[in-house]
Amino acid sequence: MKLRRLLSYVRRAVDEYGMIDDGDKVAVGVSGGKDSLALLLALKHLSGFYPKKFDVTGICVDLGFDGSDFSAIREFAEKNDISLHIKHTDIGEIIFDERKEKNPCSLCSKMRKGALHDAAAELGCKKVALGHNRDDCIETFFMSLFFEGRIHTFSPVTYLSRKDITSIRPLLYVPEADIKGFANLYGLPVMKNKCPADGNTKRESMKAFIKEQALMYDRFEEKVLGAIKRAGIDGW
Repeated sequence: MKLRRLLSYVRRAVDEYGMIDDGDKVAVGVSGGKDSLALLLALKHLSGFYPKKFDVTGICVDLGFDGSDFSAIREFAEKNDISLHIKHTDIGEIIFDERKEKNPCSLCSKMRKGALHDAAAELGCKKVALGHNRDDCIETFFMSLFFEGRIHTFSPVTYLSRKDITSIRPLLYVPEADIKGFANLYGLPVMKNKCPADGNTKRESMKAFIKEQALMYDRFEEKVLGAIKRAGIDGW
């Protein structure tokens, strides 16, 4: 996938859900994965021609895992004239060493988002862009249905009154496979996940389930996303 196509996906989501306003400072949560790096680059390019003027900055939340190296991401940001900030935390140590969580993902997500929102507030950013793609949305829908017995998924736009920050998800129309192709084509400096739980989660099992359904049912992911939109689930 080329940049122009990615920008068309992103602009569609931004326009449909009013994600960005004139004068916004948008902080992109940069995990080092393909999605957040693609989002950072896309929003930087979008800011150059979008009718509503906005600024983009990247924030990396360092969870404190041994071997985490953000140097390549720093170089990527500098090359593309994007400001980047690293928020250092002890989240990894707290979850795995102190609390020894058996199911660490939920708590880690909450703590990571808290650190990201705090960093965004310190930088004067009222919008925080997260790199959840179309596949993430569909996986969350089925995880909520199967494991929690409720109908829920990511919201395109979420206002957090306690922090006075709005979370936006501009990649929600982008298939994960397209982002993989984009990352390879543009040589994004994807950082290997150092989390001990990586690749061994409920989300990974749900990916396998959806992949299996997609082999049996034509345009399975598109139909599920369409159903989510028509039902207006969580602000869609």
